[in-house]
Amino acid sequence: MKWLINQLYQYQSKGLELDEKIDLTELINEHKDVRDISPVHVTGRAAIQSDKATFQLTVTGVLTLPCARTLVDVRFPFHIETTEVYLLKPTDYDEELEGEIHTLDSDEVDLIPAIKELILLEIPMQVFSDSVNEEGAAPQEGRDWKVVSEEENKNKVDPRMAELAKFFDNNNES
Repeated sequence: MKWLINQLYQYQSKGLELDEKIDLTELINEHKDVRDISPVHVTGRAAIQSDKATFQLTVTGVLTLPCARTLVDVRFPFHIETTEVYLLKPTDYDEELEGEIHTLDSDEVDLIPAIKELILLEIPMQVFSDSVNEEGAAPQEGRDWKVVSEEENKNKVDPRMAELAKFFDNNNES
């Protein structure tokens, strides 16, 4: 997923087709929530012009993240479609598009940092496991406590306020 600018110019007339699987296991060390990542499948094509290279990519894979409630592993599939533009020559470009255009520090185009950033941006704040009682899950109850759903807690009267609830019931009967 790295090309020298001279290599890209060879694809200027016919374009460049991409279909690769890349290993991004270094994301496990870069983000605290990523426990595992499958090989990332990158497909797409690139249109090479004299001053820029435009990559239209589809990035797919599966992240393993911790459940927010039980801390068990949850598989989180991702599918990202993006267009990445790399300036091959230093030129004047529209500053409004600056966030969408990559400038080069050397004479090579490397898609890996952009792909890693896109994957990290896809990580949700919370994921939940479908099964509450999975092996290795955090306990759901203990001494004097248990996890309850909002529905269970909605109509429940706080025992400290039970006498007050009776007062209003008596008031309505009068």
